[in-house]
Amino acid sequence: MTITSPHLGSSEAWTDARLLYALEEVVEKELNRHMKVAKDWMPHEYVPWSDGRNFPGLFEDGEAWESGQSKVTDIGRTALIVNLLTEDNLPSYHHEIASLFGRDGAWGTWVHRWTAEEGRHGIVMRDYLLTSRAVDPDKLEQFRMSHMSEGFESDNRHSMLHSVAYVSFQELATRISHRNTGHQSGDPVCDRMLARIATDENLHMVFYRNLLGAAFEIAPDLTMQAVRDVVVNFRMPGHGIPGFERAAAQMAIGEIYNMRIHHDDVLQPVLRFLKVMEIDGLGPEGLKAQEELGLYMDGLDSEARKFDERLAARKARLAARAAG
Repeated sequence: MTITSPHLGSSEAWTDARLLYALEEVVEKELNRHMKVAKDWMPHEYVPWSDGRNFPGLFEDGEAWESGQSKVTDIGRTALIVNLLTEDNLPSYHHEIASLFGRDGAWGTWVHRWTAEEGRHGIVMRDYLLTSRAVDPDKLEQFRMSHMSEGFESDNRHSMLHSVAYVSFQELATRISHRNTGHQSGDPVCDRMLARIATDENLHMVFYRNLLGAAFEIAPDLTMQAVRDVVVNFRMPGHGIPGFERAAAQMAIGEIYNMRIHHDDVLQPVLRFLKVMEIDGLGPEGLKAQEELGLYMDGLDSEARKFDERLAARKARLAARAAG
C-alpha cells in the first residue's frame, strides 16, 4: 500500500483524501485487470432493426403504439422501464463518483472508463425498446424527463468509503435485475441483450468488491462501519423513478428482484467472498458494526422467508384458480 498507519483501526487515522491515495495502487491494478478481461461490444448488434417502423409525428405513415405490438411480458415491460430509467441517470452518477474519486490518475481513468461502458447500456436498451415496440414511447420519454429533472443525490455522497461499499453491492444488484428481467421477458432477443449488459455489471462489481477488500486491509473498522451502514440502508439508485414503489412490488412478485434475491444473490455473495463476518482484530466500533451487520442479515433472512411463504401461497391460489 502507498500509505500505512500504526493505527489502522483508528477512525482518526484516515480521511477520504488519505484513503484515495492509499488505494490508488489497488485501483491501478484492478483497472489493468479489468481492461484485460472486458470485451468491447457494439450496442447496435443487439437491436432487431428490421422490426422497426415509424411512430406518429413527422412521418405521415407513423403507427401509434399499442400494447399488443410488444413481444415482452407485462412484468418484463415494467422491469425494462425501471432498468432503463435507472441507466438514464448516468450523468448524475458520473458527477457523483468523479466528485468523490477524482478525475486524475488511476481513479480518474476508471471513472471515465466505467462511465463509457455504462453508457452502452442505456443506448442499447432504448434502441431495443423503441425498435421492438416493447413500451409506449411517449410514456417512456415522459418518465425520463420527470426522473432526470428531479436530479440524483447518492445516499453515500458524504463518504468515499461508503460509496465504494455501496457500489460493491449495487453493481451486483443491477446485474441480477438485468439478468432476471431477460429471463422473464419472453423475448430471446431481449434476453441476449440483457445478458450482455449483465456481464459488464458483473465486471464492475468485481472491481469495486476487490477495492472494498483492500479497504478492509488498511482501515478495517471504518470499512466495517461503512458496509454496515450501506447494507442496512440499501436502496437501488432508481428509487426516485415515478411509480417506483408499485413497479418494485410487481418486480418482487415477478421474481425479478425481491428480498430473497437481495439477501441470497446480492448481499451474501459479497459478504461471503470478503469473509466480512470472519474479520477479527477489530476495535470496539468495528466489532459493534460487525455484530449489527450479522443481526441485520439474520433479520432480513427471516423477512425473506415470510415473503417466500406469501409468494408460494399466491402461486398456489393462482394455480387453483386456473385449474378450477
